[in-house]
Amino acid sequence: MSEDTIMAESPLFTGAGFFPWWLVLLQGIVALVLGILFLSWPYYTLMIAVTFLGAYWFVSGLFALIGLATDRSHAAVKILLGILGIIAGIVILAHPLFSTVLIPSLLVILIGLWGVIMGVVSLFAAYKGGGAGAAALGIIGLILGLILVANPYIAAALMPFILGIFGVIGGLAAIVTALAIRAQSEKSGSAPGA
Repeated sequence: MSEDTIMAESPLFTGAGFFPWWLVLLQGIVALVLGILFLSWPYYTLMIAVTFLGAYWFVSGLFALIGLATDRSHAAVKILLGILGIIAGIVILAHPLFSTVLIPSLLVILIGLWGVIMGVVSLFAAYKGGGAGAAALGIIGLILGLILVANPYIAAALMPFILGIFGVIGGLAAIVTALAIRAQSEKSGSAPGA
């Protein structure tokens, strides 16, 4: 099966695919710009991103509470999430510098704990007959998880650079994909703007 055949059969590359090429291109440009910003001004960009997160949590908390006027299903959960969202948003917006250190550190700790849990699960699977691959993944997950949990501030300090690298690579990949979708849609006779 050739690359053109795979692309033609993929719903992403068809004219009636998931996303129009221009939307994938726009996502790629935004990711590329964010990646460059994270690499150029890592901590300032991280502070802006955390501030946007605080504003998002505040607004989503408000919407969760306002939404109760029209839909009262799961009211207790909506009230809890609404109040927590508003409180988290206010705290982040009131203390953006503190939040810029705290939120990435908490995220790193959660990722580290997840790595430890997945490492233990993989080691248990290897013990039950999962093979050497599961054991290797378990050991790697356990070690990386413990490193992240033991050094959350160092890992959080590196986070903007990692986000920047992923943004640049992902943005460039999305731009190339968008151009491939456009070329494929023009080749198949679809409207170029579709």
